[in-house]
Amino acid sequence: MSTTVSAATGMPQAPHTVTPTPDAFPVTWEDPADASLFWLLQRMHFPEPMTPLDEWFLRTEFEGATRAAQVYDLPFYAKGRRCNTYAYAAIAPLPLPPEELAAMGQRAQGKLGAAMARLGEQWNAEYLPEIQRYLDAWAAFDLAGASMTELLAHLHAMIETRERLWDIHFLVWFPAYTAITLFEELYRELFGDEHTFDAYRLLQGFENKTLETTHALWRLSRQALAQPAVQQVLAESDPADAPAVLSRSAEGRAFLAQLQVYLHEYGQRSDKWVFSSLSWIEDPTPVISNLQDYITQPDRDLAAETARLATERERLLAQVRAQMGDFPEPVVAHFEFLLKVAQQGSVLTEDHGFWIDFRGWYPVRCMFLEFGRRFAEACALDKPDDIFFLTLGEVRETAQALPAMDRRPLVAGRQAEVAYFQGIQPPPALGTPPEGPPADDPVSRTIGKFFGAPPQPSTDPNVLFGNAGSPGTARGPARVIRSLAESARLQPGDVLVVTTTAPPWTPLFASAAAVVTDTGGILSHCAVVAREYGIPAVVGTGIATSVIEDGQLVEVEGHTGTVRILETA
Repeated sequence: MSTTVSAATGMPQAPHTVTPTPDAFPVTWEDPADASLFWLLQRMHFPEPMTPLDEWFLRTEFEGATRAAQVYDLPFYAKGRRCNTYAYAAIAPLPLPPEELAAMGQRAQGKLGAAMARLGEQWNAEYLPEIQRYLDAWAAFDLAGASMTELLAHLHAMIETRERLWDIHFLVWFPAYTAITLFEELYRELFGDEHTFDAYRLLQGFENKTLETTHALWRLSRQALAQPAVQQVLAESDPADAPAVLSRSAEGRAFLAQLQVYLHEYGQRSDKWVFSSLSWIEDPTPVISNLQDYITQPDRDLAAETARLATERERLLAQVRAQMGDFPEPVVAHFEFLLKVAQQGSVLTEDHGFWIDFRGWYPVRCMFLEFGRRFAEACALDKPDDIFFLTLGEVRETAQALPAMDRRPLVAGRQAEVAYFQGIQPPPALGTPPEGPPADDPVSRTIGKFFGAPPQPSTDPNVLFGNAGSPGTARGPARVIRSLAESARLQPGDVLVVTTTAPPWTPLFASAAAVVTDTGGILSHCAVVAREYGIPAVVGTGIATSVIEDGQLVEVEGHTGTVRILETA
């Protein structure tokens, strides 16, 4: 017997026979020992084929998780690999005797508890200032004016800094998310399993960088509504054409200047976790699309909606504290401790992603594009963004050999490889399944809640099950969106149906009636943000984007994790 994997989550299911790797998906392990690990397809963060240079991002991420695990004495390690253009990751226990693993687990609980107690203070006093120092230094570097020697030295320094940023990422991730898990579990223990979402209501209504991004864009849309000429252009133009049309009038140019301020602060991001993807600064079409949606809601007060969530949080908290009046003091103190650190953790789950995943991504992309520009000028590449089809080692090698090296045949072959595997369904798992049941500790349970449990199978083709992500019920026409480039198709009141969401997708939540995803659990980005917007969400269905047709009327029942197809498209 072995373990199967959920197509929705990439997490282990009950013991079963693993389907052999398809003939169309042969895997050659660069390290033969990797074949003994259990590799899970990473649809939640990397749903599409990735380029060779993007694999550096993947590897850096999981190497950072391993180093942070060592700091906290967590008894596992992680690896990320690109297999036939798709992202896979393995998380495995350290090869230690059971008694030593158990001792590490005990030490980890103590270290994570101490980290939770200092999390907010450490982020504000240490981690965030350190991150901002790195970003400021990167911004000050003159990419275009640097010699090739200087640019290569900058690349080396960036590699080391990116590794440190991902160390910080997971030094925050483990205590922040684990605090949320422990608080939810304590809440259910005290008040009953049916109160899961009440626990999360006590964590909502706090400002974070992801919500700040949407609220700033919403305020910009109110400025557009106050300027008839700008409003008319946004209402009548294609999102890609709107900037050019706006530039024809003084009022439009003034609005574009305000848009550029917004993009400088919030546009250093993409809808994907890869370097090869365009940023909002390079292509503001998704931002324009959201502005167009927002101006169709002139009477809505988004800030007041957020304030109501905070008011509801405090009302519920007062009730809970009254109920706990007769509880033993140690229980009350433990509740208050976990409440505080879980609230801090809820904010930092978004803030660390804003600063590290995206603001720490954009300057690296710009650096690689500068190499690509020089390679294209030397005819080593056809165009600058072909550089993403090189490996990190090949970038260095090409830079040192210019103008003698032609990478165009190599790039063409790799572009063909990506095109080929786009038509292949990657298996949900590779390698050797683990023995025995999955680990049951706070961090393992947290990872499970992040990626989600396998969806319940359905015998009705018009009913889909997933993980309950955000409570409530909503009906609306389904809008199946594959990328933010299609976001203009989402209209207020639509149900957003996607494979996964990243923080840059958050502005869409202000227009959607509900959200349904293929991937994720109750701690996934989509579920967390949906709760902040007070809209229902069902996550981790596994098949929503392939079963639900665009335009079908659907009903989303977020608290039960149920999606019903009510009408044909």
